[in-house]
Amino acid sequence: MTNPSSYAPAADRSLKGKTLFITGGSRGIGLAIAKRAAADGANVAIAAKTAKPHPKLPGTIHTAAEEIEEAGGKSLAIQMDLRNDTEVAEAVAKTVETFGGIDILINNASAVALGGVNDVPMRRIDLMHQINLRGTLLAARTCLPHLKEGTNPHILTLSPPPSLDPKWYKSTLPYTLAKMGMSFATIGLAEDFREHGIAANALWPRTAIDTAAIRHELGGDTVIKHCRTTDIVADSAHAILTRDAKTCTGNFFLDDDVLAEEGVSDLTPYAIEPGQPLILDFYLESGPGGTMDGYLRMPM
Repeated sequence: MTNPSSYAPAADRSLKGKTLFITGGSRGIGLAIAKRAAADGANVAIAAKTAKPHPKLPGTIHTAAEEIEEAGGKSLAIQMDLRNDTEVAEAVAKTVETFGGIDILINNASAVALGGVNDVPMRRIDLMHQINLRGTLLAARTCLPHLKEGTNPHILTLSPPPSLDPKWYKSTLPYTLAKMGMSFATIGLAEDFREHGIAANALWPRTAIDTAAIRHELGGDTVIKHCRTTDIVADSAHAILTRDAKTCTGNFFLDDDVLAEEGVSDLTPYAIEPGQPLILDFYLESGPGGTMDGYLRMPM
């Protein structure tokens, strides 16, 4: 972690011994969440498609597993296509066989293709819906029997607060529909799983985060200086996942709001370049003070 002093939970707020099943966690935010859990001594299954190095994107399930072990956790690298029901079932079964159960599901996998309905090919639209919405539901229902037996079980989905504001759908309709699908699914999962004591929440970063997807989709180094690191999402995820699952459910959290609730007032360590204005993430109207002071709009 690059900023261990920014978020320091009490000793009894630990993920030690917990087992996390993370979809698409070979890089970026998913890997950061995995490593933060590993620092507590958690078991982490990285279930993602990338088993061999990608020509444009860093990280594989194997390099992720190595980083998790180095961070202090136990890891399991599973090559899995989230669109394939059988592969998901086998990945969940292998995780349970290896670690004895599943306590936490992180719906991190998400496909991105920005552009209007006439700009994005149907194959890319299909991919986004298969990964984002269908994948979220498939992972949840497959993990459900094990989450029922888990300790303080949580489902955490990386998706924004739901919105019906037309401006978010203009020029990004395919991606917005797929991403909002994950958010509306969170509402249903929270209600359907409440009787089992399983929490279902969503988490979204207030600002753009320095990930391979941002570099690829939004112009690389020109926007990165206006981003925060993945650590802010990892720390806020940790805070959520160590809260009581029976009472902390059905929420749409923003990362900096979560950390404020935890007493973190200085977010400077999370900035790529402290002092630079930050890019407000998609689907958000303002900074925590209700203004745009210090923030830029996401380039479309």
